[in-house]
Amino acid sequence: MRIRRHRRWMAPVVAAAAIGLALTGCTGDIAEQDAADVDCGPYEEYGTFEDKAVTVAGTILDLEADRLMEAWADFETCTGIEVDYQGSSEFEAQIAVLAEGGNAPDVGIVPQPGLLARLATGGWLIPASEAVEANVDEWWSEDWKQYGTHDGTFYAAPLMASIKGYVWYSPAEFEEKGYEIPKTLDELNDLSATIAGEGEHKPWCVGLESGDATGWPGTDWVEDYMLRLHGPDVYDQWVTHGIPFNDPQVAEAFDAVGEVLKSEDMVNGGIGNVSTQVTEAFQTAGLPILDGECSLHHQASFYETFWNPEGGDEVTVASDGDVFGFLLPPVNADDPLSVTGGGEFPVAFRDAEEVEAFRAFLSSDTWANNRVSLGGVISANTGVDPENASSELLTQSIEILQDPETTFRFDGSDLMPGAVGADSFWKGIVAWVTGGETQQVLDTIESSWPAQ
Repeated sequence: MRIRRHRRWMAPVVAAAAIGLALTGCTGDIAEQDAADVDCGPYEEYGTFEDKAVTVAGTILDLEADRLMEAWADFETCTGIEVDYQGSSEFEAQIAVLAEGGNAPDVGIVPQPGLLARLATGGWLIPASEAVEANVDEWWSEDWKQYGTHDGTFYAAPLMASIKGYVWYSPAEFEEKGYEIPKTLDELNDLSATIAGEGEHKPWCVGLESGDATGWPGTDWVEDYMLRLHGPDVYDQWVTHGIPFNDPQVAEAFDAVGEVLKSEDMVNGGIGNVSTQVTEAFQTAGLPILDGECSLHHQASFYETFWNPEGGDEVTVASDGDVFGFLLPPVNADDPLSVTGGGEFPVAFRDAEEVEAFRAFLSSDTWANNRVSLGGVISANTGVDPENASSELLTQSIEILQDPETTFRFDGSDLMPGAVGADSFWKGIVAWVTGGETQQVLDTIESSWPAQ
């Protein structure tokens, strides 16, 4: 079946004014698209609906929001379901308030299993349908399914994914200076010291600012070091409170990260002194690499989008391009490949056929390939063709996620209870970077862990 497509972008329908939150549109100036032929074959299984709409909210903004909507535009046309997305940087902080007040969107794209658990505990979530669960069982690993499960009930399929441990750099600078890609953490430290000793610029550029979530990029550093220094078993004990947050092993990871983040010799290239990390937006923090003002930037695979925030191709992401990335190396060169990462989970607040049809589509290989093909993101959906990715780095990232030999661990702060992972840990990073002692910061975070 083929029908004509006419895409419409609707005004917000999330009734949040009563609590002072507006989930504002963040997709730029999007004009209506010209009508075009659409092959509706891949969408027939979801049914057709008349005058039905699904409201969606999340933290995805700007170019990424544009691409998100583009990836489901054909679904809208073929099913008749109008999908109205609104993004807000305050979504994580306010979604529970919206849910409690009866003002939640139909679907919330939740970036943290810990937040999903909080919403489920509040009794606000609709369990996933059989169609969603069937897709997850076919296209996702059991680990990923568990991230969308709370207390034995499956609530949401994964959406997109990221690998957190990339170090971005300029291939041209590395070639000119004769720098080698480090194979161990010691070699990375040596490289940092070499760049600092040359005196041209600070080696690292770092930004921890992210509105109410300021500090989270620093938690990614600690999580990467916890996994590499102490292995997956200790990492699992840490995020589940099997060991306390102020355990000496956690302090060791913090102090290893502190050799960069708390050192005036190491940061903040092209931006300022150590204190500027907490005021520099994470979206722009890596850009001094392009001007030769720093050499290294630790950020996830999704950072590819921020090199070309307007969606152009002025900055080439490739091993022989303007920028590229290598994974934060292990302690020993022959250690198994271990990576941290994250993802999102579309949870439902309204029980309706059109909502579950939409969520079933988002859990499919069709959706995943649609979105990956538009650029800037990856997915752990095993039905994704890695060649659909928009760069060499993202193709590599998908292959890493699909490799059964990879040790993958979800972002630790996202797995922790919200009072820790999305509060005291973020705040603790800020306090620590700006002068707090490691033990004092860890003790404070430990004291915030909810009683069992």
